[in-house]
Amino acid sequence: MNKARILSLGLLLVSGCATGQDTWVEIGGKRYAVEIADDNEERARGLMFRDELPADHGMLFVHDREEPLAYWMKNTKIPLDILYFDTQRRLVAQQRDVPPCTLGDGCPPYPSQAPARYVLELNAGQAEQLKLQVGDELRLAPSIPPAK
Repeated sequence: MNKARILSLGLLLVSGCATGQDTWVEIGGKRYAVEIADDNEERARGLMFRDELPADHGMLFVHDREEPLAYWMKNTKIPLDILYFDTQRRLVAQQRDVPPCTLGDGCPPYPSQAPARYVLELNAGQAEQLKLQVGDELRLAPSIPPAK
């Protein structure tokens, strides 16, 4: 491979990494790199089957409309904080330190207790560390389109 091709490949890889860093949310003054789950298939799979979630990372679920939601931990191997936000991205409910579940369809639901549009899953303990309270605002990276 000639030097020009190697350089082009290197630049392509670096630019791809930079793009990935543009997908973040901020809550409680802390920024998290997030994966986006914004269709039925991605939302259904969520963080299932993962052995770990890197520190300062999470998954943001974007729903088509604001409504009461309930998440569960089916096939999820890591404890999580599940944070529910309304269309204005205000925290409306939180389920902290939700344990993994190996009961399949017998896993219990963790409801939002208020209509929500966004759900943020973080490693368990983050909500406590940040002292999150109902009404706290979720900031989205410009690369994440707001709910319509």
